[in-house]
Amino acid sequence: MGINQTMGEQITGISSMATRQMLAVLAEHYECLSGRSVAIESVGGVDAARRVQNGEPFDIVVLAANAIDRLAAARRIDSASRVDLARSGVAMAVAAGAPRPEIGTETAVRDAILAARSIGYSTGPSGLHLSRLFDRWGIAESIAQRIVQAPPGVPVGALVERGDVELGFQQLSELIHLPGIEVIGCLPPGIQVITVFSAAVCAASQQHAAAQELISFLASPSADSIKVAHGMEPAGGDSE
Repeated sequence: MGINQTMGEQITGISSMATRQMLAVLAEHYECLSGRSVAIESVGGVDAARRVQNGEPFDIVVLAANAIDRLAAARRIDSASRVDLARSGVAMAVAAGAPRPEIGTETAVRDAILAARSIGYSTGPSGLHLSRLFDRWGIAESIAQRIVQAPPGVPVGALVERGDVELGFQQLSELIHLPGIEVIGCLPPGIQVITVFSAAVCAASQQHAAAQELISFLASPSADSIKVAHGMEPAGGDSE
């Protein structure tokens, strides 16, 4: 992909925490290639969506696909600019050096959760999935007092590292680079959920072409290895 070597105004963006590290590295690469400055703020996904909904002047937004759907319906993004960037599954972590429960099957994961003194998950898509899973298993009420939900923008891994929770569940991309924890692995087939993260140019952007060029870079094959290194898979195509 050709990138114009043109200095210009800084391209700004907002994303959820799940893509924070991936986007930080990709933004650095894009700056080197294009000569254009990029600043992407990463916050809790609910907060990010609210701020775009309220018309804050970001050029791009990167969020879970369902959140992008809602922004499209509200006409807060240019729907034609939308592209899927990456796919991410849910993983489990424990504190470094702690016993590692077996999680190779759905039954093993359920047993590990029932045996844990505390379970942490996020306010994002992974947390919603875990909550529904507990309901399906019929254990939500019995473990309710042991559930700790991380505040928006706070990594579940930080709760694990501090000893606030014994088992932590979150997007793999949010767990793999945190100190003081060990990722046991991803949820097994049957109970895994894959979140697609999409990007779009915000309706409030005053530099649509530059924003679109950045998104094209983020979706290009040259970004694939960085996505993998940060616990995600390339999405492999535009969103429907």
